[in-house]
Amino acid sequence: MNKYQAVIIGFGKAGKTLATTLAKAGWRVAIIEQSKSMYGGTCINIGCIPTKTLVHEAQLHKDFSSAMQRKTDVVKFLRNKNFHNLADMDNIDVIDGRAEFVDSNTILIHQSNGALKIVGEKIFINTGAQTVLPPISGLTTTPGVYDSTGILDLDFLPTHLGILGGGYIGVEFASMFANFGSKVTIFEAAPLFLPREDRDIADAIANILSEQGVDIILNANVNSINRKDDKIQVHMTHGSQDVDILLVASGRKPAIEQLQLQNAGVAVNENGAIIVDKHLHTTVDNIWAMGDVTGGPQFTYISLDDFRIVKDELLGDGKRSTDLRQNIPYSVFMTPPLSRIGMTEEQAVASGAEIEIATLPVAAIPRARVMNDTRGILKVIVDRKTRYILGASLLCIESHEIINIIKIVMDAKLPFTVLRDQIFTHPSMSESLNDLFSLIK
Repeated sequence: MNKYQAVIIGFGKAGKTLATTLAKAGWRVAIIEQSKSMYGGTCINIGCIPTKTLVHEAQLHKDFSSAMQRKTDVVKFLRNKNFHNLADMDNIDVIDGRAEFVDSNTILIHQSNGALKIVGEKIFINTGAQTVLPPISGLTTTPGVYDSTGILDLDFLPTHLGILGGGYIGVEFASMFANFGSKVTIFEAAPLFLPREDRDIADAIANILSEQGVDIILNANVNSINRKDDKIQVHMTHGSQDVDILLVASGRKPAIEQLQLQNAGVAVNENGAIIVDKHLHTTVDNIWAMGDVTGGPQFTYISLDDFRIVKDELLGDGKRSTDLRQNIPYSVFMTPPLSRIGMTEEQAVASGAEIEIATLPVAAIPRARVMNDTRGILKVIVDRKTRYILGASLLCIESHEIINIIKIVMDAKLPFTVLRDQIFTHPSMSESLNDLFSLIK
């Protein structure tokens, strides 16, 4: 039986980075991946890299076929690079197959030609997340229904795309396909669109999507799906609508179903996420969990920070923990992208802070004029007493870059005046922060 100092289940960001780091430190490492098409993890293969490549191609008004080919080329290149980054190291064994726990140190790996048992002194679970399929009649049996993975292999541009779910994944795909030329309808069961955002921001997003040709149906309680002729019929409590294909974008959940965690004594919470402490230990001392499988924010950069925490415990002084995380930004790569950090206006008011709010239309930014995209709005919330930035919502081109500047200032606990009086290059989108924060007294 093969014995390793570290066994990593899953080839995602945290796992692959930990594998190379431990191997360079002299550890003997095994990394297990059940699919050869997932070397490198979710982001590279079915997440941010392929989707953002397609978003970029759509913005350039490329045709759908050439865009899909470029997406495929980018993914194949990065997948191959990630595989060889690990497989070519002397101390790492990349093992293909599906892993399940026998006990807290033993892993059974199901392979095409049989089964293999390995033993790990320390084990790290990095299996990511998977699509949630709501219990709707016909959803799993109707041809032409895709999840966010399957639709990335679509070989034609649908005339009319239906999207089940109006969250961030749904919005990204809606904007992308609309830019390629599809008519898009979002079916959202909730009465509010993007309820985690302030209403003025959500309304601005809805208006931009509408201008792109996206219809948003709220209170869309979909109860069944079926195929009739060459159309998919989406049946709601109040009416029905035909679409060419349907994307299920109703969220993702931790991928733990086949791990047999109970054999190792690893506990999960009511949402099926692996329970971890601030150092990412599970309920079993020698087993850690990292990335989406812990139920936290499903971002690659959070997985990377998980790696840093584990690395610091194993090879450093053990001072890093999830307690150090603050002000986690995120971006929704619609066109133009939404980027947000910190509190919304509603949350800031509820906190009891004495706040001041500033908003700036993107149309007032010279760089936006140069780039010929003046859609959107910038919004910031400041604590009037401390002068600290409490939150920001940026709906504009290049917002995914600007938000990182705001994060640095927030993390450093610097007053907003640092950005108001900063010297930025011109013309640039970042210099809009001068004007935005100048609106605060």
